[in-house]
Amino acid sequence: MDTNTFAHIEDKELLNRFYGDGDNQWIGILLSRYTLLLLGVCMKYLKEEDEAKDAVQQIFLKVITEVPKYKIEFFKSWLYMVAKNICLMQLRKRNRNVPVELSENFIKAEEPINLLDHIEKDKLLSMIEEGLTELNEEQKQCVSLFYLEKKSYKEITDATGFSLLQVKSYIQNGKRNLKLIVEKKLKS
Repeated sequence: MDTNTFAHIEDKELLNRFYGDGDNQWIGILLSRYTLLLLGVCMKYLKEEDEAKDAVQQIFLKVITEVPKYKIEFFKSWLYMVAKNICLMQLRKRNRNVPVELSENFIKAEEPINLLDHIEKDKLLSMIEEGLTELNEEQKQCVSLFYLEKKSYKEITDATGFSLLQVKSYIQNGKRNLKLIVEKKLKS
């Protein structure tokens, strides 16, 4: 199949076609559209080309299994999050430190910056990100949509098919469980 034939079709339309007929060719077009982006993200985190290529393959498999489970609104940002999570998990498996990105502007900021505070915040964010993966699927989906994508309860009910009561419950319980997970990680 020539993916250029579908170049004019937006991501959202390709997703709608997939949700409509379940044909994986639509996901294949989306993945081919973002393969170079994925490789770039993986190289940024993993620094080794072979590992980055392996990670891209893992991302492809993850996407194929996860897309049918969710009503994804913004494929590119969702895909980036999946890629980043897979890379961070690989880094953790290798017992390497997850890179802390410092830009020149960050280092030259006018107000005094306590670098240790920022490193601690980065570690906390990594723990939260890792903790999200430990929530059940419904909680993870609702918490991510609400806090990361800034969706309203109504938008989440429309996107997931959950009732308003379920959405509120998943967010509340997910937030509580995430807090417990992070607190447990902080103590260990």
